[in-house]
Amino acid sequence: MAAERWTVGPGERGYPRRLEGVSRAPVLRGCGVLRDDGPAVALVGSRAASALVLERAAGLARAAAEQGISIVSGGALGVDGAAHRGALAGGGHTVVVLGTGLDVPYPDRHRGLFDEIVAAGGALVSRFPDDATPRPGNFVARNRIVAGLADLVVVVGAERGSGSLHTARAAVELGRRLAAVPGTAGTDALLAAGAALVEREADLALALAGTPRAPIRRALDDAEAAVIAALDCVAPRAVDELADTLQLRLPVLLGLLLGLEVAGWVVPVAGGCYLRARS
Repeated sequence: MAAERWTVGPGERGYPRRLEGVSRAPVLRGCGVLRDDGPAVALVGSRAASALVLERAAGLARAAAEQGISIVSGGALGVDGAAHRGALAGGGHTVVVLGTGLDVPYPDRHRGLFDEIVAAGGALVSRFPDDATPRPGNFVARNRIVAGLADLVVVVGAERGSGSLHTARAAVELGRRLAAVPGTAGTDALLAAGAALVEREADLALALAGTPRAPIRRALDDAEAAVIAALDCVAPRAVDELADTLQLRLPVLLGLLLGLEVAGWVVPVAGGCYLRARS
């Protein structure tokens, strides 16, 4: 990472326009070129993704990059790495939003990829001090920046408890367009909840323009119905309490709640609690 480093805060020249006005917008540290003109798409998904999902991520990223669309992702193993490599293969611009400091690139095996991204005119970005090490909470905060730097967030492959669903939730909170590629439990739940359908490269342009293909619709499954039944319209319930009541692992419950939130069935409230939406 031989490129000059920079630091920029909200209201300062060079701060990303997409993050201006966002609550809790952080100071950013970076290396390379953080392009702020033209469209940007975030491609995210599971670290332990199948070969087919990785191929889809790389193909979507390459096609988008060839059309001048910047690709944003988190630099992780799996879908993130495939998206960054696809953007490079398409001769385009890509941004890595780190969950660590610039001096602690993570995962370590992506050091070469990160160097290649900066050399090709892309950027590494972090909201953390340069020496910040990997911590679980960092990656949730990182995902909010990934969503914030994009016009459209596409979840390419994810199971119910995938961390990439935090990025989908951030997209909803920040008013970004949300899309998903069918074929995995997490993405199918997002599609059922109303996310735009992306199966091929042309669908990206449609979703980015706000005229996406209709999502796949289905009835609520038993797990989703149980979550709704356990919630009240007036008294909020904490996520931990809800997980105990339903005997669900927390990541699985959070995935269910995200899909129900996107579909308008549940409403998040302060303190990590949820209400059933009023009909």
